[in-house]
Amino acid sequence: MGKPDGGRLVLNHSTHIPGLIAVLERLTGYDGIQTVTPGALGRSKGHSPQLKLKVSVPIRGGYKLIARQGKTVQEVFIVTSLSENDLMSAIALSLKSKS
Repeated sequence: MGKPDGGRLVLNHSTHIPGLIAVLERLTGYDGIQTVTPGALGRSKGHSPQLKLKVSVPIRGGYKLIARQGKTVQEVFIVTSLSENDLMSAIALSLKSKS
Protein backbone atom coordinates (compact mmCIF):
# COMPACT_ATOMS: atom_id res chain seq x y z
CA MET A 1 0.00 0.00 0.00
CA GLY A 2 1.37 3.44 0.79
CA LYS A 3 3.68 5.17 3.15
CA PRO A 4 2.35 6.24 6.56
CA ASP A 5 2.63 9.95 5.78
CA GLY A 6 0.81 9.55 2.41
CA GLY A 7 -1.32 12.21 0.80
CA ARG A 8 -3.70 14.56 2.52
CA LEU A 9 -7.46 14.86 2.36
CA VAL A 10 -8.76 18.44 2.12
CA LEU A 11 -12.28 18.88 3.53
CA ASN A 12 -13.65 22.19 2.21
CA HIS A 13 -17.34 21.30 2.25
CA SER A 14 -19.57 20.26 5.11
CA THR A 15 -21.55 17.72 3.09
CA HIS A 16 -20.31 14.67 1.22
CA ILE A 17 -21.76 11.54 -0.33
CA PRO A 18 -22.16 8.98 2.49
CA GLY A 19 -19.12 6.69 2.65
CA LEU A 20 -17.03 8.83 0.28
CA ILE A 21 -14.68 10.25 2.92
CA ALA A 22 -13.69 6.76 4.15
CA VAL A 23 -12.82 5.72 0.58
CA LEU A 24 -10.86 8.92 -0.03
CA GLU A 25 -8.93 8.47 3.23
CA ARG A 26 -7.87 4.99 2.09
CA LEU A 27 -6.89 6.46 -1.28
CA THR A 28 -4.52 8.97 0.35
CA GLY A 29 -2.46 6.03 1.62
CA TYR A 30 -1.22 5.15 -1.87
CA ASP A 31 2.22 6.27 -3.04
CA GLY A 32 2.02 9.03 -5.62
CA ILE A 33 -1.18 10.62 -4.32
CA GLN A 34 -0.48 14.04 -2.83
CA THR A 35 -3.86 15.73 -2.34
CA VAL A 36 -7.49 14.61 -2.52
CA THR A 37 -10.16 17.35 -2.49
CA PRO A 38 -13.89 16.60 -2.69
CA GLY A 39 -15.79 19.33 -4.54
CA ALA A 40 -19.38 20.45 -4.93
CA LEU A 41 -22.40 18.15 -4.67
CA GLY A 42 -24.90 17.90 -7.49
CA ARG A 43 -27.86 15.87 -8.71
CA SER A 44 -27.88 13.37 -11.56
CA LYS A 45 -30.66 11.88 -13.65
CA GLY A 46 -29.63 8.25 -13.25
CA HIS A 47 -29.56 6.17 -10.08
CA SER A 48 -26.46 4.40 -8.76
CA PRO A 49 -27.31 2.14 -5.79
CA GLN A 50 -23.65 1.76 -4.76
CA LEU A 51 -20.90 4.33 -4.39
CA LYS A 52 -18.93 4.59 -7.65
CA LEU A 53 -15.83 6.63 -8.48
CA LYS A 54 -14.65 7.14 -12.03
CA VAL A 55 -11.89 9.20 -13.60
CA SER A 56 -13.49 12.05 -15.53
CA VAL A 57 -10.79 14.25 -17.07
CA PRO A 58 -7.12 15.00 -16.53
CA ILE A 59 -6.38 18.29 -14.78
CA ARG A 60 -3.07 20.05 -14.22
CA GLY A 61 -1.10 17.76 -11.90
CA GLY A 62 -3.75 15.07 -11.58
CA TYR A 63 -7.32 14.07 -12.37
CA LYS A 64 -10.92 15.03 -11.74
CA LEU A 65 -13.10 12.15 -10.55
CA ILE A 66 -16.86 11.86 -10.38
CA ALA A 67 -18.33 10.11 -7.33
CA ARG A 68 -21.92 8.86 -7.63
CA GLN A 69 -24.36 7.29 -5.23
CA GLY A 70 -28.11 7.33 -5.57
CA LYS A 71 -29.01 10.51 -7.46
CA THR A 72 -26.11 12.47 -5.94
CA VAL A 73 -22.85 13.26 -7.71
CA GLN A 74 -19.74 14.91 -6.31
CA GLU A 75 -16.55 16.05 -7.99
CA VAL A 76 -13.26 14.90 -6.47
CA PHE A 77 -9.92 16.44 -7.46
CA ILE A 78 -6.76 14.37 -7.05
CA VAL A 79 -3.22 15.73 -7.37
CA THR A 80 -1.07 12.72 -8.18
CA SER A 81 1.92 11.46 -10.11
CA LEU A 82 0.11 8.18 -10.86
CA SER A 83 -0.95 7.27 -14.38
CA GLU A 84 -4.68 7.06 -15.08
CA ASN A 85 -4.55 3.23 -15.03
CA ASP A 86 -2.67 3.14 -11.71
CA LEU A 87 -5.14 5.63 -10.24
CA MET A 88 -8.11 3.51 -11.41
CA SER A 89 -6.52 0.46 -9.75
CA ALA A 90 -6.01 2.37 -6.49
CA ILE A 91 -9.63 3.58 -6.62
CA ALA A 92 -10.92 0.03 -7.17
CA LEU A 93 -8.93 -1.25 -4.18
CA SER A 94 -10.07 1.66 -2.00
CA LEU A 95 -13.73 0.98 -2.88
CA LYS A 96 -13.37 -2.76 -2.12
CA SER A 97 -11.63 -2.55 1.25
CA LYS A 98 -13.99 -1.57 4.02
CA SER A 99 -12.05 -0.71 7.14
